[in-house]
Amino acid sequence: MSYHNPFTPPRKSATFDDHTLAEIRRAAATGIYDIRGAGTKRKVPHFDDLLFLGASISRYPLEGYREKCDTSVTLGARFAKKPITLKTPITIAGMSFGALSGNAKEALGRGATIAGTSTTTGDGGMTDEERGHSQTLVYQYLPSRYGMNPKDLRRADAIEVVVGQGAKPGGGGMLLGQKISDRVANMRNLPKGIDQRSACRHPDWTGPDDLEIKILELREITDWEKPIYIKVGGARPYYDTALAVKAGADVVVLDGMQGGTAATQDVFIENVGMPTLACIRPAVQALQDLGMHRKVQLIVSGGIRSGADVAKALALGADAVAIGTAALVALGDNDPKWEEEYQKLGTTAGAYDDWHEGKDPAGITTQDPELAARLDPVAAGRRLANYLKVMTLEAQTIARACGKNHLHNLEPEDLVALTMEAAAMAQVPLAGTNWFPGKGGF
Repeated sequence: MSYHNPFTPPRKSATFDDHTLAEIRRAAATGIYDIRGAGTKRKVPHFDDLLFLGASISRYPLEGYREKCDTSVTLGARFAKKPITLKTPITIAGMSFGALSGNAKEALGRGATIAGTSTTTGDGGMTDEERGHSQTLVYQYLPSRYGMNPKDLRRADAIEVVVGQGAKPGGGGMLLGQKISDRVANMRNLPKGIDQRSACRHPDWTGPDDLEIKILELREITDWEKPIYIKVGGARPYYDTALAVKAGADVVVLDGMQGGTAATQDVFIENVGMPTLACIRPAVQALQDLGMHRKVQLIVSGGIRSGADVAKALALGADAVAIGTAALVALGDNDPKWEEEYQKLGTTAGAYDDWHEGKDPAGITTQDPELAARLDPVAAGRRLANYLKVMTLEAQTIARACGKNHLHNLEPEDLVALTMEAAAMAQVPLAGTNWFPGKGGF
């Protein structure tokens, strides 16, 4: 005979929580895995777990109204004849035309140009909207080679060879048929309306020796003018960074698992890769071991949201950061003003991640002409520029408080960690101690 204690409410399993149960039922009903956009939704150690030690007696702060704190960064001076100099170390990550609307790509270009930074094409080629409105444009060279041609390689200001992405290291991207319009199909040399899955690796090289040859080919095509970036997903950051440098990269782009994606398997997003915070220090160590720190620049992406995040990434050794999801939010994505329409799609503002379906009420992640027309690229560009300005000012404020006259003068010594995990990943002391896991003593 069973007995239920009326004073104890029913307990749900922490392992089989509501989301897990719903996913089991969905998989059982459909027989297919879940596809979505955006980044990981699980909580992992992040920049929130770090704090800055502002100046007091032992450190001398800078006066914000009288003393300069430089924010500029030069990328690609190792080999390129024409390295890039940006006013702010906050760049726009690669997001393709196809995943995004033409108006969204134009807005990104407009906002980045006002702020004095760069945009990146993403998969699928270069659009006239983006090239025409981006003062500095990085051209992504992906395994798919969709839309790739020598003319656009030469029109770009830098080339980013994408080996991996933080949301799906080891995997390729997806663009479902409903987003492959006539224009997208023409740019990618694909049939209209047919699902497209990008390759997970480049077709003409299999290792770092081949990558070195590929980099030389790209340099010859562009007369050694353009900086060559190598982008890797955060998985084995020490070795991937070291091999990228040895292959001849001018810049390494390192994308942690909080980085977003237009569409991939949910199981990938939530279970593959490493937190951005865990990736930075090994990559910096690789650059230091090779004597290339600050000579080969490190751009960090994946979950950057504020000037504090920027300052923390730079203090850990990065030269710049890239934003993707945050840039889309600045343009107007997941805006509560579209809540009624988000509800009709079975979601809510702030949780909408079905970007692959092409039904975005904000007109950003769609190829539907009526929806895309909702986004005013001029107004959205201004919003992005405002956001980039605020992030830069926030990072400056922190740097001045730490007594630094350039964002790149921030260092791990300026940081402490709130948790053991963050202390171990960032290799900075646990607050109130001079120790972090892995360091002897206490």
